[in-house]
Amino acid sequence: MGYMSGFGNDFATEAEKGALPVGQNSPQKHPLNLHAEQFNGTAFTAPRHLNKRSWLYRLHPSVVHRPYERIDNGLIRSTPFNEVETTPNQLRWSPLPIPTAPTTFVGGIVTMAGSGDLTTQSGVAIHVYAANTSMTDEFFYNADGELLVVPQQGSLRFLTEMGIIDVEPLEICVIPRGVKFRVEVNGPVRGYILENYGALLRLPDLGPIGANGLAYPRDFLYPEAWYENRKGEFLVTAKFQGNLWQGAYDHSPLNVVGWHGNYAPYKYDLRNFQCINSVSFDHPDPSIYTVLTSPSDSPGTANADFAIFPPRWMVAEHTFRPPWFHRNFMNEYMGLIEGVYDAKEGGGFVPGGSSLHNCMSGHGPDYETYKKMSEIDLKPVKLDGTMAFMFETRFVSRPTAFAMSCAELQSDYWEAWKGL
Repeated sequence: MGYMSGFGNDFATEAEKGALPVGQNSPQKHPLNLHAEQFNGTAFTAPRHLNKRSWLYRLHPSVVHRPYERIDNGLIRSTPFNEVETTPNQLRWSPLPIPTAPTTFVGGIVTMAGSGDLTTQSGVAIHVYAANTSMTDEFFYNADGELLVVPQQGSLRFLTEMGIIDVEPLEICVIPRGVKFRVEVNGPVRGYILENYGALLRLPDLGPIGANGLAYPRDFLYPEAWYENRKGEFLVTAKFQGNLWQGAYDHSPLNVVGWHGNYAPYKYDLRNFQCINSVSFDHPDPSIYTVLTSPSDSPGTANADFAIFPPRWMVAEHTFRPPWFHRNFMNEYMGLIEGVYDAKEGGGFVPGGSSLHNCMSGHGPDYETYKKMSEIDLKPVKLDGTMAFMFETRFVSRPTAFAMSCAELQSDYWEAWKGL
């Protein structure tokens, strides 16, 4: 087992020699008696540079299972996100606790907010997860969108149809729409998930930056083919049109012996991100820290951006170095993986926690940060030991009833700016 590198590359990988047919995709009879199955992440007629599809060669076709039946959604929510009224107030949450009862990755997903309309493939859902138990004979796939997973505590092993991905804090994993997987954990885990209903995540254009900078394509890793040949009783949970459904299989769905194409899960190490920053004056726009973007039909306006705030040098002169006070057309859900976020040195925003500043809601550095950074001697400083991130969305992120009523909601967040 290993990885292949290159964002969006066309890969070919087989766990058994001869799994990939030579010269064609769908032979009349596969030499290893495997079943050819095309797996499309875009329409057949999508432009070549956007077209995503892979050919899978598997022991059992995906069509072989007993009918799916509706199950309880738990704390997972989807559009239209209208359980409660959406407030213009700034919101912040402490980390959700690790469960004490046995809880798997999927069982530990809690939806915090969301937007758009999954039936028209626009908007997102924002979740957190907390778990302590591995999935063994149960699997999951999402027909509503792709999943960008941001671990904050503990490592995850994603065993997918197309290979195995190990991911730890300071790395991310993207599971495309429709890919079946199970998750193994070794101890308690916690983190964040962006469920992207819109256009597939891609690398942002660099424009005047030029040919280099930000996230490099070669640093994105895709799994080599791996499979399991298990018979028995297996349950596959599907998220389809906002609800959870469960189907029974007499074999493991992770039975792809080889695959080729450009539609597959991948991982990325955030520590490889090359920051572009101010070397003269003024704090740059946070868009300069975009790792991945899901574009919309409006040029220059993303359905969702994933941006990070990693370790970097701060050298700007006669400048208020932290993020400025701000009112934004876009909507900002932030999380913290480790360390202290440079705009919230006054406390309250801690690893595993999150905040939400929606359209035109004023936000910015807390009073303690403002006071300190307005008076500090502006020598070059290495901002180290930190990693915050932001899910920035086109549509207002509407909190769920759980998010607005849970004990972790910080009712005193507004006091962060008292004294200004």
